Amino acid sequence: MSPSNEIALLAHCRRLFVRRMEMMVNIGVHDFERQGPQRVMIDIDLYVDLAASTPRRDKLDEVFDYDFIRRSVFERIGQGHIELQETLCDDLLKRMLACPEVMAARVCTEKPDVYPGCDAVGCERFAIKERT
Repeated sequence: MSPSNEIALLAHCRRLFVRRMEMMVNIGVHDFERQGPQRVMIDIDLYVDLAASTPRRDKLDEVFDYDFIRRSVFERIGQGHIELQETLCDDLLKRMLACPEVMAARVCTEKPDVYPGCDAVGCERFAIKERT
């Protein structure tokens, strides 16, 4: 998809997001990371077609439900230890894009407690769904 087509697609979307979702996650490759869960901050942006996110009666059943985002994160975290943030990002992105109403998504994960002297180490992915 060309950049101009991507912009046109996103122009017909509403951006919905969940910010700074703090989760305790079994993640990491280092011995100290395998001692137990560690804090992970997750941001997710979804670009949802306006037709699927514009209420006419001000009712929840007319729009995209944010619970889908949280439920998807909890389900993935519940599957067990994850070696890499890249894996977590990729898995969450796939789950978001599998939803028919989602046209594009951005997923960012951060581990704030890995290194002293920095806010966090992280990974981010963005993808636009291929139109078929």
